[in-house]
Amino acid sequence: MTNDPDTIRTLLVDSQRWAVVGLSNNRRRVAYSIAGYLRDALGKDIVAVHPAGEDVDGWRGYASLADVPGSIDVVDVFVRSELAGAVVDDAIAAGARAVWLQLGVVDEAAAQRARDAGLAVVMDTCPAIEAPRLGLA
Repeated sequence: MTNDPDTIRTLLVDSQRWAVVGLSNNRRRVAYSIAGYLRDALGKDIVAVHPAGEDVDGWRGYASLADVPGSIDVVDVFVRSELAGAVVDDAIAAGARAVWLQLGVVDEAAAQRARDAGLAVVMDTCPAIEAPRLGLA
């Protein structure tokens, strides 16, 4: 799959609320630094989603996407590829507008399910790579 540059730009510019799945208080994890980047460089509202359901760095935490109140623009997926399909299915069920599977996270079947459900899909890349490449940060 090739990511559509217009889709990437739209998600980085026009979306506001990002649910970061896999975000915990472990500051050494990539999810933590990318959530900070999304907030600080791109002005996004972050929701932490992790089985522990803990609040992270001032962001409200939830154990699952189903627990997140309100609308979700983008579900940012920081789980292993073999777990991504279930997260994508949860994103579809939660009414998210898009899924962003992080660098190294690839699940073509899940991406197709998301597209079939009307969600925008970005896979195997990172906002911290794409925003500077597109001149957005």
